[in-house]
Amino acid sequence: MNKLSIIIPVYFNEDTLKDLYEDLCKKVLEKLDDYEIVMVDDGSKDSSWQVMQEIRQQDKAHIKCVHLSRNFGEHSAILAGLNVCTGDCDVTKQAVMQEESELILRMYESWKKGNKVVLAVREDRQDGKIYQIFASLYYKLMKKIVNPEMPEGGFDCYLLDRKVIEVLKMLDEKNSALTLQVLWVGFKSEKIYFNRKAREKGKGRWTMGKKIKLIVDSVMSFSYFPVRLMSIMGIIFSLASFVGIIMCISEIIVSGVRTVGWASLMTVLLFSSGVVMLMLGMLGEYIWRALDASSNRPPFLIEEILDENEPKSKE
Repeated sequence: MNKLSIIIPVYFNEDTLKDLYEDLCKKVLEKLDDYEIVMVDDGSKDSSWQVMQEIRQQDKAHIKCVHLSRNFGEHSAILAGLNVCTGDCDVTKQAVMQEESELILRMYESWKKGNKVVLAVREDRQDGKIYQIFASLYYKLMKKIVNPEMPEGGFDCYLLDRKVIEVLKMLDEKNSALTLQVLWVGFKSEKIYFNRKAREKGKGRWTMGKKIKLIVDSVMSFSYFPVRLMSIMGIIFSLASFVGIIMCISEIIVSGVRTVGWASLMTVLLFSSGVVMLMLGMLGEYIWRALDASSNRPPFLIEEILDENEPKSKE
């Protein structure tokens, strides 16, 4: 009998969790052979943890509640869920209910056919215009310079076989993008398409700072593009300076007039200095990431876990 783990990262979702659980009970859970729900509170400051415990009282045998010591980010919250889940496969489910719960059953059926990774790809989305613009630019950028297998619509929900789960646990990467790790591992996969609905309750916590960090993490962790860009910029500036020297010498020889222009010289100097600082910033990003990885700090800390099979708190 196959067991499916449903991992739900929770962050300020007190107003949607009960609706989500009722929706899962009505549309999904009764159609599964065996299952467990792993809800991971990623350091929420509202009453999400209390709501999670109330839901668990309804089905202690199948619901695990994990409370992280602070906010580590959705990537780490899902990793925490992967570390405590016991299913033959797992599926991630967003707590904001923007994708229909029946999608889980479609992914589960695909897994039964032998697919080790099943991606729920957004074919269309009805959320805010700003989110749509950012998502479109991000996934096109990832497809272009990071991984050509990235679906243009992107994906947040996916099903992973136990073999894939063990690989992701072994990677234990920080400052990375879990969706790109899922694509990186390979294995037999399938894409399932759905329409993402608009958010009905709650306020989004996806800030501009988090969006920028996601882009930087994705590019730095999975692409040599920044390093190659530095080399290309160096070649371009070297060629440009060489052409400029030839032009200056030619003007002196032909017309006997020396090239002057303090303003133009300072403009070129300031521009080239800015490029040098940008390159140093890129190198600094790599150095900091190497230092952060070498410090060997865990990507998450579990403060408390509620589980019938393991009732004690963990760290």
